[in-house]
This record gives sequence, structure tokens and C-alpha cells, in this order.
Amino acid sequence: MLGLYLFIPTLLTIFLSYLVVRAGAIALMMTGMDQQKARFQALSAFSRAGFTTREAEAVVNDPKRRRIVTLLIILGNAGLVAVIVTATSSITTSEGYNLPITVAVIIEGALVLYLLASRSRFAGWRDSFIEKRLVKSQVLEEGATEDLLHCMEGYGIVKVIVASESPFIGSSFSDIRRLEENLQVLGIERGKDWIPFPKANDTIQDDDKLVVYGHINVLKSLFGQN
Repeated sequence: MLGLYLFIPTLLTIFLSYLVVRAGAIALMMTGMDQQKARFQALSAFSRAGFTTREAEAVVNDPKRRRIVTLLIILGNAGLVAVIVTATSSITTSEGYNLPITVAVIIEGALVLYLLASRSRFAGWRDSFIEKRLVKSQVLEEGATEDLLHCMEGYGIVKVIVASESPFIGSSFSDIRRLEENLQVLGIERGKDWIPFPKANDTIQDDDKLVVYGHINVLKSLFGQN
């Protein structure tokens, strides 16, 4: 019976490991990495499965990605040890006839947690919460902005994540243009919606993601601490 009680820390450790991998994937996506590649590389780093040469270069050449992957490797080592210790304790303390039950409960519990964590409503809240925490953290130094495309003479396209404490919330795009004339908002990611070329009187909302064209340094100066 004691083994069944010890499976709770095992499931909790597995669930936290899932959240860490998801947070790592979101952090990598916020550096401009493709969604599928970010998920794969976050899982690879956490599980220490390794990368191909091209994928390793994509990480090593970017200081923010190196920091993210390093944290994932460290947390992956700790998570692996924690899962092994708690699972082993749960199994070894089970009596002979309870052992199959304990193993089945751990497997089924992990499956139920995964299904609950993957539900669209929870997943949307989870990803939004993780993004906001990453923007506020030091993991992604200038996390409020993400370079999407660099053009000639320092100009390019940047994605701006509007945090909950941003002074731009409630401002219209005409207000933004008065602060810096040489920028163009190409669109807004708002939840699952894409709003192309917003009007001058449209207002910025919490958790908006603005896709903006302008001088990269000016955009980062304007939005980097929003």
C-alpha cells in the first residue's frame, strides 16, 4: 500500500518534467525557431538525446538558445534522477501482489496527466502563462522582442510580445506612430486570430503579439522594456 502512496511524487515529477520541456520549446520559439524544431530540440536537450550537426549549429550560434538548452540539460538530469528515485521507491516498497497494480497506476496516471495537459483550453492558458513568465525572466534577455527578418541597413521585421504590465496596453496604433514615425505594424496575433494591417484607431491589448517593420535597434529600444 505504501508503494501506491509513493506513486504521487512520481507522477508529479513526470508532470513537472513535461511542463519544463514545454517551457523550453516555447522559449526556443520565442528566439525565432520553428515550432516543430523547437519542440524536438527541447525534448532532445531535456532527455540528453543529442542533436544533428545542423541542429546543434542552430543552437550553438545563438547565445539565448545556448542558455535555454543548457538549462534544459541541467533540469533534465535532475528530473531523470527524481523520476528514477521516486519510481524505484514506489515499486520496491510494493508487496509482491501489489507490484503490477503499482506499475499500472503509474503508467495510467501519467497518461491521464498528459491528456489533461494537452487539452486545448488548458494548453492555451499554460502557453500564455509560460510566455509571460519568460518575457519577465532573464532567460531571454530582450524577450519582449523577437527578430523575424533582417533586411538592408538595419531594417527588419520584429515580433513584439505585449506583457500585462506594458504601458502600450490601451494605446492606439496612431499613438505608437507618434512615438516613432518610421515603423509599420504589419499585423497582430491575438489569441488564435491574425489581424492584418490594423487601423490607426485600433488599440493594443494584453498578450497581443505585434509584427512590426522598422529599424531593428529603434524597435528594440521602443518595445524592448514594454
